[in-house]
Amino acid sequence: MQQTVEYPGVTRPHLVLAKAYSSPALSGPPMCDELVALVEHMFTDEEAEIVQHIKPFRAKSAANLARQAGRPLYEVKPVLQKLAHEKYVILEVGHGPRARFTLMPVVPGTFEAVLMKKSTEDFTEWHRRFAELFEALFSTGYLADYSVKPTHAVRYLPVGEVIEAIPTALPSDRLEDILDHYDKFSIATCQCRSSKKLLGEDCGRMIEVCTAFGDIAVWLANAGKTTLASKQDVLEVKAAAEKEGLVTWMFNVSSDTRYNGSCSCCGCCCGALRTITQFNAPGMIAPPHFMPRFDNKTCVYCDKCVKVCPMGALSIVGEGDSRRLLHESVRCIGCGLCAVSYNKSAVAMREMEGYKESRGGWPRYALKNLPNTISNMRSVSAKRKAG
Repeated sequence: MQQTVEYPGVTRPHLVLAKAYSSPALSGPPMCDELVALVEHMFTDEEAEIVQHIKPFRAKSAANLARQAGRPLYEVKPVLQKLAHEKYVILEVGHGPRARFTLMPVVPGTFEAVLMKKSTEDFTEWHRRFAELFEALFSTGYLADYSVKPTHAVRYLPVGEVIEAIPTALPSDRLEDILDHYDKFSIATCQCRSSKKLLGEDCGRMIEVCTAFGDIAVWLANAGKTTLASKQDVLEVKAAAEKEGLVTWMFNVSSDTRYNGSCSCCGCCCGALRTITQFNAPGMIAPPHFMPRFDNKTCVYCDKCVKVCPMGALSIVGEGDSRRLLHESVRCIGCGLCAVSYNKSAVAMREMEGYKESRGGWPRYALKNLPNTISNMRSVSAKRKAG
């Protein structure tokens, strides 16, 4: 097996795959030890020999890959099926003779596919090692490079208790109203807290809170990734999650009944929130509809709102009579946990001037954000070429 000079002991197929995953077209990290180690874990030598021939956004049939690998089709097919439906590290598009196989971004994509399960009991030592290697790669902060220009892929909803007190709230701010557009639901593990739990670093909050709506819910359930549920089941899970201080995000689309989803996040484990709290890169999260406004005259500086804020956006500064509550609005997602934490007279949620409600489905979202997405990819490419 041919090895590489740049990475002694690493096979050439693994290096080819790592370079594919590093592509800006897949929002990939630069070539680095962390990426190579993750790819080596994801694919055995035999699997890498076959999958190395898949390039970003160039799905290939099993027959095509067999020819390129110089292997009989009857040997290649089972390998591809295992990768797509047991490990979930590649994606199969279509069925039967029209089936094609393609790579997914490391995140969002592969990370979620690998760690989305019905229960944490479904994880193995292989998943634990995957979580460990992914965390090392995520912690390099490479995703911040793709947030220079905003894409606003997700948005956060105000918690249920606070939204009822806001007269200007829209149906798109209310989870129950959003769910009325769907008739199929399923529930799975939160991939972020599952990953942290596998590493012994989770915060101990609910894990089975990741939900899918629409046709995707049935597809995921049939694939053994989620458990079918009712609308009421989802609402009960989300209400319980809010009581634990978790906040609900949605994909930032409004009218696609085929594919939508939501998870309940904490600032310590959630990858989306960590892009802000850890890497100061808020570009993937849409601006909130509401923001808290604080009354320092009424505030008793009990510190409770500071403790519940998942974003670290609140702090108490000064001493004695000069104390005041500092709110860093650039870190705020408008969840409203601070407004229900203790002294409600000291904080109220106010509508953001110029807020624009998300409209349309995935095609409209993609078209709207395509210029910024391409710009971010080009920026990353230029930065890497410059050295």
